[in-house]
Amino acid sequence: MGNRDSQVCRLPVTIMRGGTSKGVYLLESDLPENREEWDALFLRLMGSPDRKQIDGLGGAQSVTSKIAVISKSSRPDADVDYTFAQVPVDKPFVSYKGNCGNISSGVGPFAIEKGLVKAKEGTTVVRIYNTNTDKMIQADVSTVDGKVLYDGDYSIAGVPGTASPIRLKFMEPAGTLGKGLLPTGHIVDTLEIPDFGPVQVSIIDAANPLVFVRAKDLGLDGKELPDELNASGEKLELLEKVRGMAAVKLGLIDDYEKSAWETPGIPKLTFVSESADYITSDGTEIKKESIDLQSRMMSMQKAHPSYAMTGAMCTAAAAVVLGSIVNQVLAVNADTKLIRIGHAGGILECGVDYEENGAVPVIKDTFGLRTANLLLEGTAFLRMR
Repeated sequence: MGNRDSQVCRLPVTIMRGGTSKGVYLLESDLPENREEWDALFLRLMGSPDRKQIDGLGGAQSVTSKIAVISKSSRPDADVDYTFAQVPVDKPFVSYKGNCGNISSGVGPFAIEKGLVKAKEGTTVVRIYNTNTDKMIQADVSTVDGKVLYDGDYSIAGVPGTASPIRLKFMEPAGTLGKGLLPTGHIVDTLEIPDFGPVQVSIIDAANPLVFVRAKDLGLDGKELPDELNASGEKLELLEKVRGMAAVKLGLIDDYEKSAWETPGIPKLTFVSESADYITSDGTEIKKESIDLQSRMMSMQKAHPSYAMTGAMCTAAAAVVLGSIVNQVLAVNADTKLIRIGHAGGILECGVDYEENGAVPVIKDTFGLRTANLLLEGTAFLRMR
């Protein structure tokens, strides 16, 4: 790994914004060969556990406390291998379960910057193997004169300004848990939520496993904003109970009360509702005609400020599963090549290519556009405790 003396570990780091997330991107060759040493290193790097992450590079919320580890791939179908690590802000562990689609959007540019992939004029296709989900992602990155083109006129909700679009395609995304698109075998399941009652959910696994529930079934209207949700301990507790019971249903844990510790990142809890007029976190008015459904995601037991890219990929897949919770609230005239998700930060557009296959479609790929930005290259000085 990076230069080390008896007191300080010097680690080469790159900080990038990927989509609506920000993370530290690392070359695997700079890390210890023994992966058991990674957790302590990553916690120190991000400054966890500490709600302010004041002594690290984390940004004090889940979307800014992420790490991507990249290496040249030995696979014939991939250019690079990519491992995603979610570092909780206030808990002393690291989760490698699931992937982050927003951080994935920075992997292609990073690979080109580090010479792992040679840039081509116009568009450079980077084939990414995600080790967390055992899935392939294709990133189409704009490149000019052998360099990544970051400037452009494409905007995404939750990020100020504009940048060059990166097209992400998640190839054959279903079954990251090895149990297919419907890991429980059902399009709709009923979960008995402690101290609440029965709740219908759809547990769909594409890019990441998500548990979808109707907002109204939880006493919500679907227009809730992150600050409102995060200020209500009662709502957060209920949402985590639903997620925890889904994790039990999936066999990820035995006790729903341990979900925040043993499987904090998957499944991701998402509550959905029919399209309606609403106001985003920055005060923008969204008209119901401009979206196909409303959706709110949770991230590490808090409300996601916008929408996870893997969440969008799974939402797109769920939209074409007839009878699923998402399919039930989806606008009748929705174009599955351009599904418009209304979230707390604005609108996210995504699509799905699929084949009819009886009750359960075959998901060929899901896709969408993100942007990325190179923010810093340098050395992190880690005083290991």
